[in-house]
Amino acid sequence: MTGRRIGILGGTFDPIHCGHLDMGGAAERALGLTQLVVMTANIPPHRPQPVASSYHRFAMVALAISGHDRWRASDFELGIGLPSFTSGTLQHFHDRGFASTELFFVIGADAFAEIETWKDFPAILESAHFAVVSRPGFPVVEMPARLPALARRMTGPSEAARRTTPSIFLIDAPTANVSATAIRQRAAGGESIAGLVPPAVGQHIERHALYSTILTTGDLGTGTHRPPAAGRLHGQD
Repeated sequence: MTGRRIGILGGTFDPIHCGHLDMGGAAERALGLTQLVVMTANIPPHRPQPVASSYHRFAMVALAISGHDRWRASDFELGIGLPSFTSGTLQHFHDRGFASTELFFVIGADAFAEIETWKDFPAILESAHFAVVSRPGFPVVEMPARLPALARRMTGPSEAARRTTPSIFLIDAPTANVSATAIRQRAAGGESIAGLVPPAVGQHIERHALYSTILTTGDLGTGTHRPPAAGRLHGQD
């Protein structure tokens, strides 16, 4: 492996929360990432349309990663104006000169469990390493049983330096038991979201009333909502 180890953490980030930050931090430490690119998805192909605009979702990412020296917020997927497919994003990095073995796509175990439904599967597994991080209810130790056809590609992060072909690194680390859906529900109901999102993100949500205008309850990602007056600035929940 070369000296460059570029992590890519993508998601709708509606909003970005402490679980996302925990995943990124776990991958950074376990794999010795030289940079982590946090990429806001544009139109998620597998999820309902985001509630907050692309402007606000990207702004919250920028606020959340402030203070992480090796983390960078990217608006690449927002700029292309098309559905956000991981295969296209990884090709963008290849076009910029990055080899597959220099890229680590960071993803929660719950999302990775659906990898066989993704566009360009299984070819996408040749485009980067996948760094799969435990999520509440989805420990990485269960991944070989959940995806037996991919078990031979799975290994621990300690093997990263010896892997010369794209692999699946299983990272067992604690991550916050929180989801963007639950945060939207709490914000819409006037409940506190302190401790679920970074303080600066919580302040941004409150200042712009991002989720207080949702009209329906339940999974607010599918509900009817009115855009707030402050304009609307892949995917993991």
